[in-house]
Amino acid sequence: MLHFLWLVPFLPIVGFLILAFGGKRLPRNVVPFVGAGSIGISALITLLIGMEFISNPPASGSYTQTLWQWVEVGTFNPAIAFHLDALSMVFIFVITFVGFFIHLYSCEFMKEDEGYARFFAYMNLFVSSMLILVLADNLLLLYLGWEGVGLCSYLLIGFWYKVKANGTAARKAFIMTRVGDTAMAIGLFMLFQHFGTLNIGDILTQAPQLLPIGSSIAVVIALLLLGGAVGKSGQLPLQSWLPDAMAGPSPVSALIHAATMVTAGVYLIARTNVLFTLAPFAQTMVAVVGAITLLIAGFSALTQRDIKRTLAYSTISQIGYMFLALGVGAWSAAIFHFMTHAFFKALLFLAAGVIIEALHHEHDMFKMGGLRKKMPIVFWTFLAGAASLAALPLITAGFYSKDAILWYSFAGEHGGTWFWIAGVLGAFITSIYTARMVILVFFGEEKTHIGHMPGKLMTYPLVLLAFFAVFVGFIEIPHNFGHMQMMSDFLGGVLPSIEVSHAAALPEWAFQLIVTLLSLTGIYLAYLFFIKAPRLLESLKKSEFAMMLQHLWYTGWGFDWVYDKLIVQPFVYVATINKNDIIDKLYSGLVRITEFFHNQFRKTQTGALRWYVMGIVIGAVVLLALLSMK
Repeated sequence: MLHFLWLVPFLPIVGFLILAFGGKRLPRNVVPFVGAGSIGISALITLLIGMEFISNPPASGSYTQTLWQWVEVGTFNPAIAFHLDALSMVFIFVITFVGFFIHLYSCEFMKEDEGYARFFAYMNLFVSSMLILVLADNLLLLYLGWEGVGLCSYLLIGFWYKVKANGTAARKAFIMTRVGDTAMAIGLFMLFQHFGTLNIGDILTQAPQLLPIGSSIAVVIALLLLGGAVGKSGQLPLQSWLPDAMAGPSPVSALIHAATMVTAGVYLIARTNVLFTLAPFAQTMVAVVGAITLLIAGFSALTQRDIKRTLAYSTISQIGYMFLALGVGAWSAAIFHFMTHAFFKALLFLAAGVIIEALHHEHDMFKMGGLRKKMPIVFWTFLAGAASLAALPLITAGFYSKDAILWYSFAGEHGGTWFWIAGVLGAFITSIYTARMVILVFFGEEKTHIGHMPGKLMTYPLVLLAFFAVFVGFIEIPHNFGHMQMMSDFLGGVLPSIEVSHAAALPEWAFQLIVTLLSLTGIYLAYLFFIKAPRLLESLKKSEFAMMLQHLWYTGWGFDWVYDKLIVQPFVYVATINKNDIIDKLYSGLVRITEFFHNQFRKTQTGALRWYVMGIVIGAVVLLALLSMK
C-alpha cells in the first residue's frame, strides 16, 4: 500500500477541483459525497498504509515517493516527493481521520448554506495542503503546503464574507501569519545557502557535521523557523489572530484548531529538531514562548463570554504546552499531546457548533444553560472533551499527554522549576475555565429556548471523537503506571528521546498528585463561583483592580491595542501623507500624457468616409515618396 501514498493528498485535491469548477452544476445532495467522500477515502488509504508501515516497516525506517522533478536550476532541484516516517504517519492519521469526522459533521451543519459546494471545496483544499505540508520531502514543497493552509484559512475564516467583520478577521489572520511566513522564508534561503539543498533529510544529516553546537548560524536559522512556527500556531507574539478566526463556521474552527493550521508550527519544529538541538538558545526560546503563551491564553479564556472564543484561547494555551515540550526536548510528548488535543478539541468545537445552532446562533455562554437533560448526547460528549481538556486524572487522554509534558518540563535535561510552575499553573487555570464552560452551558436554568435538535450526521462524529478523547491516551502510560510507551517507541527512530536528568526532591507520583489536586481544586472553584455561591464572584467583580484585570484578560492582554498604536496607525498615517509622493506624480503625469494623445487621436475618428480615404491616399503618397528617395 505504500506506493499509494500519493493518493492521500491527491484525492482531496480532486474533490476540490470538482467542487470548485463544477460545484454549481452538481446536484446539492452530491456535493457532500464529493467533499466528505474524498477525505474518507484518504483516511481509509492512510489506515491501510499505517497497518503496512507498522507491520512491515521499511528497512530505513522511512519511505520516499518521488512523483516528478519540480524545479531544476543548477544544484537547486527540489522534487514533488513525499516522505513517510513515524512522525508524518501520526500527522496524516490525525489529519485525515479528524478531518473526515469534521467533513461528515459539515454535511448537515452547512446543508442550508448557499455556499455549500464552495465550503467543501475550501475544506478539501485545506486538508490537502496540510497533508502536503507534513508529507513533503523538501522544505520548498513543505512551504507550498504551508502557504496553502494560510490561503485556505483566509478563505474559510471569511467564508461568510457579506459580514464585514468576517472579512476583517480573515485579513487579520492572513497578514499576521505572513509575518511569521516571511521569517521562515528567510530561514529557508539561509538553509540553502549553507547546505546547498532544501531536502529535509540531507539538511538534518549534514547539519551536525557543518554546524557546531551553539553556532550563530544554527541559532539564527532556528529562530527564523521559530518565527514561522509562532505565526502559524498562534503563539506569542503573533497569537491575537486566532480568537478572531472564530468568525468562520464551527467546522472551520474545528479544522483549524484541531487537525490542520495551528499544529503546523509544532510539526515544523519537530521535523527540524536537529537544527534546534544545535541551537540550545533557540530551543530554550521555544520553551519560553510556549510557557508564557499557555499562561496568557489561559487567563484570557477565564474571562470570555463567547463559547468559541473560550475554546480558541484554550487552543492557544494547549499549543503552548506543545511548544513547552518541544523546547525542553520532550519531542514525543509534544506529538502525543498534539494527537490527543486534536480529538478532544475537534469534539469541543463541533459540540459548540451544535449548541450554537440549536440556540438560534447564540454564542454567549451566559445566555445558555439547562441543556444537560435536553441534549444528553451533546452533554456527555462535550463533557468527555472537557474532561480531557482539563486533564481529569486516569480516565482521559488529556491527562496522560499533559502529564508527560509537565514531568519532563521539570525533570528533563532542558527542563526547570519555572517551566514546571508555568505548566502546573496553566493546568489549574484550564480546569477552572473548562468547568466554568460546562456549568454555564449545561447546568442552571434554561435561558434560551432550543430551536431544533441536531441530526445523526452531527451527533455520530461527536460520539466517535468522544471515544478517542477518552481512550487514545492509554497508548502512552507514565513510567509509574505501567510504562506503556507505544507513542515514544513508535517515534523513537525519528525524534530524539529524552532522559530524566534533574534529581527531583519528590517521586513522579507526587508531582502527578500535585497536578491532580490543583486540577480538581480548579473544578471545585468553578462549581463554587457559578453554582454554589455565585455571590462570591459578584463581590470580586466590585473590586476596581479585579475589573481592570478582567478587561485586560478579556481583550487578550491588549496585544491588538498595542499593535494598532505601534504598527497599524503609524503605517496608515505615513501612507496617507505619502499618497501624493513623487512616484505617484510620475505615474499621474504618464496618465495625463496618454489621455492627451488619446483625445487627439480620437478626433481623427469622425466617421466620414472621405476623410479616411484621404488619409489612406496621403499615407500612400508619403510612403511612395520615401521609397523613391532610396
